[in-house]
Amino acid sequence: MASTSVSRVLPASPQQVWDLIGGFHALPDWLPYIPESTMLHGGLVRRLVTPDGGVIVERLLSFSDAERHYSYAILESPFPAIGYVATLRVYPIPGREDAAEALWSGCFTPEGVSDREVVDLFTTIYRDGLEALHDTLANRTP
Repeated sequence: MASTSVSRVLPASPQQVWDLIGGFHALPDWLPYIPESTMLHGGLVRRLVTPDGGVIVERLLSFSDAERHYSYAILESPFPAIGYVATLRVYPIPGREDAAEALWSGCFTPEGVSDREVVDLFTTIYRDGLEALHDTLANRTP
């Protein structure tokens, strides 16, 4: 099993960050490469569509509003991995009320590719996603 994680300091309080990303179907609000999320099975599953029409189906595994995190598993995707489980989490930064840290981490088993290839793929997805989140928060008007 392989894993990766990426973190990013963000220009907003932990609660402001969580208010934007904490909804399981909120990806289109901050992630440009996921313009569509459809709720299925009472909101526990999301069907994501990429700009090129690719489909990713994910199931919510755990959620904590109080601790500002959720975990999910990929059920269907074009990615060369199986057993994918990831967590998106928001942390406070001690002494800073105007900033937070987001951590996106995942573990998975490569399928048909090397560990390095799939780690690089998800590291890039997480890094670009958190950069998009940073830009969304930085461009919001107070």
